Amino acid sequence: MGSRVERHQHQENDLVPLAALISREIKNEKMEKPTVRYGHAAQSRKGEDYFMMKTDCQRVSSHQSSSFSVFAVFDGHNGNAAALYSRDNLLNHILSAIPRGLGRDEWLQALPRALVAGFVKTDKEFQSKGQTSGTTATFVIVDRWTVTVASVGDSRCILDAQGGVVSELTVDHRLEENQEERERVKASGGEVGRLRILGGAEIGPLRCWPGGLCLSRSIGDMDVGEFIVPIPYVKQVKLSDAGGRLIIASDGIWDAVSSEMAAKSCRGLPAELAARQVVKEALRTRGLKDDTTCIVVDIIPPDTAMPPPSPPCKKQSKFKRSPMVPPVNCLRNYLLLASSRNSLKKVLPCFPKDWGMMRCVVHQHRVFSCVLYVK
Repeated sequence: MGSRVERHQHQENDLVPLAALISREIKNEKMEKPTVRYGHAAQSRKGEDYFMMKTDCQRVSSHQSSSFSVFAVFDGHNGNAAALYSRDNLLNHILSAIPRGLGRDEWLQALPRALVAGFVKTDKEFQSKGQTSGTTATFVIVDRWTVTVASVGDSRCILDAQGGVVSELTVDHRLEENQEERERVKASGGEVGRLRILGGAEIGPLRCWPGGLCLSRSIGDMDVGEFIVPIPYVKQVKLSDAGGRLIIASDGIWDAVSSEMAAKSCRGLPAELAARQVVKEALRTRGLKDDTTCIVVDIIPPDTAMPPPSPPCKKQSKFKRSPMVPPVNCLRNYLLLASSRNSLKKVLPCFPKDWGMMRCVVHQHRVFSCVLYVK
């Protein structure tokens, strides 16, 4: 009896209050908390893409030091119901699968399993509604320098790290491109093949039958059988103190540009402009053939003004842009007034007298904004 009491007292002495754990985290944190900046851009064709950007999440309520951010893209098919449901419920299902009272390190360790549980629960609850819609889901959690990604389908998340190294943090679950998934579906009793038309000819990408879905993993899709599963590919990485840039996008982007092209096209731009540039590049390459959604997230070291991924070093110009350059929109409006070289005489007086135009490019009677100014 006495020994049982002693053991109970010993266990109580080992318990650490949650507030003490959080305080310990702050003291033991070797690197300062990075700044997270983000932006979004989209072009709709079918109206089935949805996204989430949430930066006020907290592991422990009312403790700002326990904050983390969530970013996600959902690309629906056969309707938008599954994408909408996932956007509204997936985060809660993930968080409910994590035990309470964990310190930050333990919470991060529990996160991958909780992501799997959250995806499966979301799929199960949505299918119980009897709707046949389905969706991809690429779900990203940023907690200080740790990035955890879970994904089903062919939306994608890439990391553009310092030095221009581009890494894919997701795996595309397209049967056409993923041999492991083809083998998994066949081993489960499913059939993989192309659509057959009159005369026996096969067209289009590889699909899973019954149902004819070209993805092997998704949320929803109750009408395609048990071969399409909601279990996500999960990857967790810890960034260096140089930070990095995440690009999260639906297949409307990735069908048009590669991961490297997307990263390169927006280097040096702030997050909001970077997202617009990636969408613009995709539309320029392929046109608007699908819903196109892009989120750019910059994880920036403290006291760093520019996004961490930087373009290759270029030769410095002897002219420097003055800090008093007029707003970009104003410059563009001034420049578009000039329809020919002769019209420049009308444009120049629009600028302050202490500004000089060093170089201007005229193409097809239109003046473009590749202009250097010096005070």
